[in-house]
Amino acid sequence: MKRFALSILILAGLVACGDSLQSSIVQTYIEDPAAIARGRAIFTGTCAGYCHKTTNIASDAPYLFDSQWLHGGSDQDIFNTISNGVPGTRMIAFGTNFPEGEDDLWKIVAYLRSSRQQ
Repeated sequence: MKRFALSILILAGLVACGDSLQSSIVQTYIEDPAAIARGRAIFTGTCAGYCHKTTNIASDAPYLFDSQWLHGGSDQDIFNTISNGVPGTRMIAFGTNFPEGEDDLWKIVAYLRSSRQQ
C-alpha cells in the first residue's frame, strides 16, 4: 500500500513538472518575437481563415483572445484542443500536421497567450 501511495505521489509530481515544462516552453516563445510572428501567421492562415476571428465578432467558433476557454485554459489544454480537436464541433484535430510539428502548436498557444485581452 505504501508503494502504491508513493507511486501516486511520484506520478503526480511528474505530471506537475510536465505542466511546468509546457508553460515554460510557451513563456520562452512569448518572449521570442519570431515565434510569436510564426504563431500569428499560422493562426491567421489556418484558424482565423476558416473559423476563429481575430476580433470579437459574432461567429459559431469561440473568440480566443478573451481568456475564456471552453475546453480548459492551461497551456497544455489549449495545445490538446488544437491537436486533438473537439468531437461534435467544427474544431478538427490538427495533430502535429504543421511544418514544424509540435513546435508550431506551442507557437500558436504562445501567440494566443501574448495577444489575449484583459
